[in-house]
Amino acid sequence: MLKDIFISLLSKYSTDPIYIESLWKEIEKKHTSKRRYYHNLTHLEHIYYYLIEIKDEIQDWDMVLFALFYHDYIYDVLKKDNEEQSAIKAVSVLNSLTTIKKERIKTCEEIILATKGHNISNNQDINYFTDADLSILGADQENYKIYTQNVRKEYKYYPDFMYQRGRIKVLHHFKEMSRIYKTEHFFKKFETQAKSNLLREINLLSK
Repeated sequence: MLKDIFISLLSKYSTDPIYIESLWKEIEKKHTSKRRYYHNLTHLEHIYYYLIEIKDEIQDWDMVLFALFYHDYIYDVLKKDNEEQSAIKAVSVLNSLTTIKKERIKTCEEIILATKGHNISNNQDINYFTDADLSILGADQENYKIYTQNVRKEYKYYPDFMYQRGRIKVLHHFKEMSRIYKTEHFFKKFETQAKSNLLREINLLSK
């Protein structure tokens, strides 16, 4: 499914099927790395599933889709600039598609960079994307448990005491937000469950 979506998207801006296929292969290779247990193609599908529900509310659907495919292009748990490096890659690709205006490329870049802190934006497309990116936090208990297990696998290089300390810090970041989800659509859908999931995980890690 994702490959078809990507090829359809790129075909609007490039007439070179070989180039389009090569870009997809890069994305596929990155997201199927053995090091990725959560930030993989399933994660992209999950975000797409929730974004397509509100497609009519999004102003620049194509740039949101580009952000979807590239926001986790670079993902190294030992680095702190994954979003910045992913944005650089996205901008590079978009600049190679000469028909895309600079302000639209800037929007894509800003969406990707916003996934670092997930703070509220004046651009509602960014808010929709970061909310969809965090939709897993509002999953039912079983799927949330699987998510936390997969995240732990991605951070397997860290001993438990280091992981737990860092993870609790991240969880508190979201829990202490006045609201996790910036848009009404996602707020109504996930906020209550997300707060419950975060508190439960914090308590488990704090034991």
